[in-house]
Amino acid sequence: MHYPKIHNKGQARLFKNRYLEYLTKTHPLVIWSLYTPLIFFMLYYSIDKTGMTPATTIGIFFMGMFFWSFFEYMIHRYAFHFITENEKATRIVYLIHGNHHEYPRDRERLFMPPVPSLLLSIFVFSLLYFFASLLGIANSAFAFFPGFMLGYLMYGTMHYAIHAWNPPFKWMKPLWRNHHLHHYKEQEKGFGVSSTLWDHVFGTMFDLKKEKEDKGKESELKFIARNPKAKAS
Repeated sequence: MHYPKIHNKGQARLFKNRYLEYLTKTHPLVIWSLYTPLIFFMLYYSIDKTGMTPATTIGIFFMGMFFWSFFEYMIHRYAFHFITENEKATRIVYLIHGNHHEYPRDRERLFMPPVPSLLLSIFVFSLLYFFASLLGIANSAFAFFPGFMLGYLMYGTMHYAIHAWNPPFKWMKPLWRNHHLHHYKEQEKGFGVSSTLWDHVFGTMFDLKKEKEDKGKESELKFIARNPKAKAS
């Protein structure tokens, strides 16, 4: 799904019902405040109630964070950019991600809103617990899932930052440019947001040495303008 025209003002109208429309928006702090207590509780539960050692819990926790980076890449590449002629499926893809490409300055839709986020997280944890149970390591889900969710929070925050500010450190610039190019140049590349690792692994990383920087197009993707004289179209 491609959107050659980037809208620098406004936001997509996703539902006619104003209450449903309201539920499609959120702020990063809302999501962080929602999941941070859960992350700490599950880590506490993992150590205090399941019998796993702190070292084992932390190790599985970081495995969850690492797995998130892979999950992020795969879902962005194959679900968020799913191409189909089915109208309903196309509508769902637009609701989930397509509207972000058309309105990249919409800061209220850079995180999944609380209601669908909670429903999806319950589903993911249930799935993790089910498969862990089949392997006889059900308790590991209580350490793996918090790491997975922290990976999600870091991904969402990074995505927010890329659309708000310039990279704070020089070594982070490739990450910023990779995502910018994904928006305004080629949507079949640059699927990593919190990391470019899997873009390198699967050959979807932009060759940044050959890509000319376009400050104008990059500024169109940011909702906080660095240049006060810059005008949105």
